[in-house]
Amino acid sequence: MAAAPLVYGPLPPADLLLRDVDVLDPRAEIDGRHDVRVRAGQVTELGAPGTISYEPGEELLEGRGNRLLPAFFDPHVHLRTPGQEHKEDLETGTRAAAAGGYGAVLAMPNTDPVLDSAPLLRSLRDAAAREARVAVGFLPAITRSLVGEQLTEMAELRAEGAVGFTDDGQPVQSAGMLRKALQYQRLCGGVIALHEEDKTLSRGGSMHEGAVSAALGLGGIPTLSESTMLARDAALAGYEDARVHFQHLSCAASVQAVADAKASGWKVSAEVTPHHLLLTEEDVRGMDTRMKMHPPLATDADRQALIAGLRDGTIDCVATDHAPHARDEKEVPFEQAPMGTTGLETAFAALFTHLVLTGALELALLVERMTAGARLFDLPTPRIAQGEPANLTLVDLDAEWVAGERGWESRSENCCFAGRPLRGRVLLTLAAGGVAYRERALSVVAA
Repeated sequence: MAAAPLVYGPLPPADLLLRDVDVLDPRAEIDGRHDVRVRAGQVTELGAPGTISYEPGEELLEGRGNRLLPAFFDPHVHLRTPGQEHKEDLETGTRAAAAGGYGAVLAMPNTDPVLDSAPLLRSLRDAAAREARVAVGFLPAITRSLVGEQLTEMAELRAEGAVGFTDDGQPVQSAGMLRKALQYQRLCGGVIALHEEDKTLSRGGSMHEGAVSAALGLGGIPTLSESTMLARDAALAGYEDARVHFQHLSCAASVQAVADAKASGWKVSAEVTPHHLLLTEEDVRGMDTRMKMHPPLATDADRQALIAGLRDGTIDCVATDHAPHARDEKEVPFEQAPMGTTGLETAFAALFTHLVLTGALELALLVERMTAGARLFDLPTPRIAQGEPANLTLVDLDAEWVAGERGWESRSENCCFAGRPLRGRVLLTLAAGGVAYRERALSVVAA
């Protein structure tokens, strides 16, 4: 019998009453003030404000106008375990996720050693059951050691609980090898997630190829590196009738390629990160290595295309691509620094501040896109409904804070939004029924 795809940590189930909270769940079609009771980690009652009576033994929390949302789902994080625990580990990474309102995450395989075997997957799942604060799923590698030459034992990995497969951090450069993986996928199931990059075009680049890279004298990476590979792999997915998920879109041409693939009826989906939605190559002018991304930040026209794609559904979900690095790794000249930014703790607030408050996106749409990743990987989508597990996040939308001003839950601090003023702060996160995060200022009310 195949193992369950998500691993749940050791948090005890919660008993609490959230009184007079402003509930928003676009899937459950709820948008209004309610009392919400959680008993033994499950949502047991929803009622009009003041209609659910406090019972001894449960925590009582006053809503005070705060928003209760379904906990977010991130299909793309790097937890750096095994082998790079000086950057992040299962406990710190999932603690950061909970602080950002996430109830579940999917971890990438570019660890040391690479997650490409069933015994290693079993070991990681056992560790997550002991240490994780939110639910964790794993995407083992498509090819052994991520080098693109030999497929992993995908059926064995699926039986061990693999949610899907990815060589994230590296593209599957060979079309023939990817085609074999897609054929194998039809037998064992699971979604194949792809990092799209033609290395013959990107090699030697540190940032987006354009006016800013020329002005700074840095090697550039053309958006063509991403969009041409994406179009190729979409065609392969269509030919093989396979399911493919495109990771961290960064440019207008990729959005168009995804739209064309969907119009052709191919089984594709796509994600976009907060940093690609909010930042551009202009943010690299200061040579801050926290702005060094993979794929790189592109033009404002690309950014606007990504926002439009997220709005109209061409892009299905938001993913952080949370990529922790040690301080000494980032405190080097720009060309030498590794690519990547952390993002779990700032994703919602950054998008709420710069897209919702500006009118670019509706809050309900943002919530839907920040939870949709679960559906794309055939996992239960968080819902606020009677009988559902309590996967909830309570947010103060009026709270103003500066990213990183009180430190980070993550072990690393290479966040591209560090030092920026934001609106909207997570106060409480329940993941799989347990209290995974509680803001220090959130107190229990005496009954």
